[in-house]
Amino acid sequence: MVRPRQGPRLLLAVVGALVALSYQSKRKSFILVYEVPVSDPVVVTTMDFLTEDFNKKNEDLYNFRIVRVLKAVKRTTDHLEYQVNLEMRRTTCLKSELTNCSFQEGKLYKKINCYFSVFVIPWFEKYKVLAQNCTDV
Repeated sequence: MVRPRQGPRLLLAVVGALVALSYQSKRKSFILVYEVPVSDPVVVTTMDFLTEDFNKKNEDLYNFRIVRVLKAVKRTTDHLEYQVNLEMRRTTCLKSELTNCSFQEGKLYKKINCYFSVFVIPWFEKYKVLAQNCTDV
């Protein structure tokens, strides 16, 4: 049994421990961070999602397609997060067309470098773009 004088100290210790635990749970601590091969099946499906999502949100009349993936990094916390640097080019396909198209040449040529951070739950096929930054090359 707790003596009357130790009660407030015990309560203070419990409250302090709870505050420390709640603070720690809000911080993202990465369990694993490493570069992954572009041929990894999850990276391939993530690239498909990114291409489709980029073309939906982009105001260009033509679709873009990935030319090459420059780097793919996998970050594991309470979820999977892929950080991807890639190169994209404008295609000859208009937004309504979804077939494989050749790249634009001449006046309509456009190449961009993009960085994406993507939240991924591959077993549920759930993807969400957390950050995106594209610049003309």
